[in-house]
Amino acid sequence: MSEATTIDLRQLRRRLHRYPEPAWREFYTTATLTEEAESIGVDELAVGPDAYDPEDRMAAPDEEEVRPWMRRAVERGADEELVEKMAGGNTGLVAVLERGEGPHVGLRVDIDALYIEESESDDHLPAREGFRSENEGTMHACGHDAHMTWGLAVLDAVKRSDFSGRFTVFFQPAEEVSGGGCPMAKSEYAAGLDYLFAAHVGLDHPTGEVIAGVERILAMCHVDATFEGTSAHAGKAPNEGDNAMQALGTAIQNAYAIPRHADGMTRVNVGVAEAGTASNVIAEKATIHGEARGETTELMEYMKEKLSHTLRTAAEMHGCEAEVNVVSESPRVDSDTELAGVVADAAERVSGVDSVLRHANFGASEDATFLMQRAKDEGGTTTFLIVGTDHPTSHHTPTFDVDERSLTIGAEVLTDAILSVGGSS
Repeated sequence: MSEATTIDLRQLRRRLHRYPEPAWREFYTTATLTEEAESIGVDELAVGPDAYDPEDRMAAPDEEEVRPWMRRAVERGADEELVEKMAGGNTGLVAVLERGEGPHVGLRVDIDALYIEESESDDHLPAREGFRSENEGTMHACGHDAHMTWGLAVLDAVKRSDFSGRFTVFFQPAEEVSGGGCPMAKSEYAAGLDYLFAAHVGLDHPTGEVIAGVERILAMCHVDATFEGTSAHAGKAPNEGDNAMQALGTAIQNAYAIPRHADGMTRVNVGVAEAGTASNVIAEKATIHGEARGETTELMEYMKEKLSHTLRTAAEMHGCEAEVNVVSESPRVDSDTELAGVVADAAERVSGVDSVLRHANFGASEDATFLMQRAKDEGGTTTFLIVGTDHPTSHHTPTFDVDERSLTIGAEVLTDAILSVGGSS
């Protein structure tokens, strides 16, 4: 590798891990990333609404939902003016290095956390060593703290290298709700990408293993429904009610009965269902949060249409009204073999890597595909790679953690691959 980062990766990752923030609420996180990027010295830094059009966001929260997170970020030392710039939940940033003639190379990393209460057990390293989440009920349980660390480390290394061209790092918010990929992909900063790299840690691959490019990133959509009925006394006059609870039950049962498609794999799930106020009241309101996925974008569209139709007809069946909203979605895009080969070659040169796979199935969903599709549409090549890490439990669990050796491995693999395509000598 031409250059190595001078950033203390372990210390940075632990700092980010301590203050996790969920989708569109990453105020302290964005402020921290901005501070670090400014210390590295970039040619352009776009924060929040300067990085994308807020109207392009998906699954965006209401103003009152984000205000407490803004206050908390300022109380913890985030720059108040910068936080106010992100009002409404317009978080995230884009950092750009301009290094003369050469290709436009992009790196996408995600920055949000999950609504999970982190373990306090002494067996859990962050708890034992004092960097457990200080935002109760929220946790970096998917490795995005490692991803952000890679983003800054690679930015630092490329800055001090002989890279030639334009290098853009997308610190993307709201991946967990598939909300931030679309606006960043539509922004001016994604124009003309010749190469785009996206990366994830772990995913059941051990420390020392690198997957150079994944295939079968499932297309997906999040679908919410609200059922409106008529309340009534459940004992005295149940016949006078239009039962939203029954509509909800029918909707769930029928969602799982949607016929699968002959052209490939599909998925459907209802993850949250809420209804009712008391045992003796016919429920007048119920809500569902569900999702559909498909092996291709077309199959996801099929499932989305069927799921939306099922929710509406379940409401009609019980005399209720249904408001159905697709709150976010993302397409399927596969890695390009050519760029995955660049990553594989880079990984084979990195100390600590003992297994390199040229490709593997992903089997889940990722809204990095919006940026990947934009690059492909404009003639670029893309790859989504995995840097293995020994994690004691699965992603999205209270005891998830990363092997911090993977921080250096990921940073070096990404840097080497980017310098390989960036016109450096």
